[in-house]
Amino acid sequence: MLRCLLRSKIHLATVTEANLEYEGSLTVDEDLMDIVGLTTFEMVLVSNVNNGERFETYVIPGKRGAGEICLNGAAARLGVVGDRIIIFAFCQLNEEEIADFKPKIIVLSNGNKTIKHIDT
Repeated sequence: MLRCLLRSKIHLATVTEANLEYEGSLTVDEDLMDIVGLTTFEMVLVSNVNNGERFETYVIPGKRGAGEICLNGAAARLGVVGDRIIIFAFCQLNEEEIADFKPKIIVLSNGNKTIKHIDT
């Protein structure tokens, strides 16, 4: 049996841009993607702390070190610049894999800089 577990989380990222005309996705600073192990086109769940909206999309890399978090396409209707969001990625693990598994979790500052790695 496989179970769905949290694989990675970017906690309290600040939306820096919303681009309604883009075809879709969530742009994330590539440095942040690397820290939590997200890959281009990976599906994520996004939770907007400011308005309670939750949606699924996929990530694309933004400029390294720029702190970019951009809601693209229809997702641009679900938040505005300055909103704080949480980005979740999940994985399927079997019972044996679960015992030693630890998700990668970071907490960000207002400038989308990592202020804390959470070791679970």
